[in-house]
Amino acid sequence: MEKVAKGFSMKLSKTFPKVYIILLNYNGWADTIECLESLLRIDYPNYQIIVVDNNSPNNSLEYIKLWAEGKLDVWVNPKHPLRKLSFPPTKKPIKYSIYEQNSVEKNEINKDENSIIFIKAKENRGFAAGNNLGIKYAFFCGDFDYVCLLNNDTVVERDFLSKVIEEMEKDKNIGICSGRINYYEEPKKIWFEGGHFNPWIAKNFHHNQNMYEEEIGNFKGVRKDLSFLTACFWVIRKEILKDSLLNEEYFMYMEDVEYSLNVLKKGYKLCVNPKSKIYHKVGGSSGGDLSDVSAFWGMKNRVKFIKKNLNPLQKITSISFILLGALPKYINWLKKGKKSAIKSQIKGFLSGIKES
Repeated sequence: MEKVAKGFSMKLSKTFPKVYIILLNYNGWADTIECLESLLRIDYPNYQIIVVDNNSPNNSLEYIKLWAEGKLDVWVNPKHPLRKLSFPPTKKPIKYSIYEQNSVEKNEINKDENSIIFIKAKENRGFAAGNNLGIKYAFFCGDFDYVCLLNNDTVVERDFLSKVIEEMEKDKNIGICSGRINYYEEPKKIWFEGGHFNPWIAKNFHHNQNMYEEEIGNFKGVRKDLSFLTACFWVIRKEILKDSLLNEEYFMYMEDVEYSLNVLKKGYKLCVNPKSKIYHKVGGSSGGDLSDVSAFWGMKNRVKFIKKNLNPLQKITSISFILLGALPKYINWLKKGKKSAIKSQIKGFLSGIKES
């Protein structure tokens, strides 16, 4: 999608690198439509959107197509402070193309100039596999410099992409860049602003999580001292994706930790530009941190990651940390009535231990 850049400040090149923006949808058509409405308003002049539907059983793709044709809109509370990012609805119809998974994997597709590309997965093989389908389409076309992975349960500021691309064009050693991710329901409260992974306990930490913007003052400097970026929002260089796609062994969770560490091992930096801002409906895709799905896959893949990536001593300390922390955590979960989540996490732990 090429359009006139309004207020775009990058002066480093006469051209704007093309970016494919990939959204992965699973049963979240209303969130996806709201996200798409915000993306169609951004100030970056050269991008194309790919929506991969992970075989949603609720006819998500049909609803999103109706939206693109101008036959459906989603409701957002008129009092919500972020409504302005996705309303009023953009002009319809929007041109789109649809491809099946087999067509993408066999390169039986066209280099399409339509604003939105829909790819229908034949089964739900998880976060990494779904995003990889979109990346494979981008590589078939070959006409890009960056891929942006973006959660479908987000909305974006108009300059969210331009701020990141501007930084990556200045520093070619940045492999992946992200921005400030705030809570959708509390737009001034930070969920993620870069992260750190501790291999001794196999746990990642979000910088400035749950702090309000006014608490951290006017600091808006770019951070490059990071060891983890959540795949909720990534802009990745094409050169990195040429070497490796996301690891499809992880159905959901921990694939972004592993990928972040691998990017660092290749000599690239991870970066966050807080001037780039999006808003995330945290837990919207998975049902929340204490859902059975999140409890199972979060624990199983944490154990899988430990077994695969850490040295012997780190494996011992990480597993010990998990076991020692289980009792107080589960007491707290019982108080919240989350007995089912406890069972799911224990099941995930045993599954991760047994899996080769």
